[in-house]
Amino acid sequence: MSNDFERVLVRSFNDYFEKMSIRGISYRMKQHRFTAQFIDILVDSLNPDYYLGIECKSVSVEKGAKALYFTQHFTEDKNGVHQIDRTSDFLNSSGRRGFLAVELRYGSGNPKQAYAIPWKDVEKKFQNSELKFTLEEIQEYPEITRVKESYKVSPDVWIE
Repeated sequence: MSNDFERVLVRSFNDYFEKMSIRGISYRMKQHRFTAQFIDILVDSLNPDYYLGIECKSVSVEKGAKALYFTQHFTEDKNGVHQIDRTSDFLNSSGRRGFLAVELRYGSGNPKQAYAIPWKDVEKKFQNSELKFTLEEIQEYPEITRVKESYKVSPDVWIE
């Protein structure tokens, strides 16, 4: 599920940093039952290209999903604040560049695909009262290439 996607992405970033001798670390934010989580993954580095906040969503294409919906795939907190607004506030306050990483699952035995959508595009669509990203729209963004049980961390995906 989404947690596995998060774990694999974190490991992929940390492996990349080690391999490329980049001072940086990626980690998952701890999720607490009654507290809204700011974002799924934080990437910390003195290199500003890798000072990131990444929200992860997983879509079951094999079960017929045609889009990533802002109502179905995102939450509202007990005060009615939408997850996209909370995440935008966090990214703005922290100075991080944000991304929505979307994993498309096609069922057992089929390869997964993942894409990185700049958070500013998510924010813009949400503020324009659009309801979703269609699968076709998601696939227009840079692909986070899957390599065996990992993802390839490529600057052309994460650096705008």
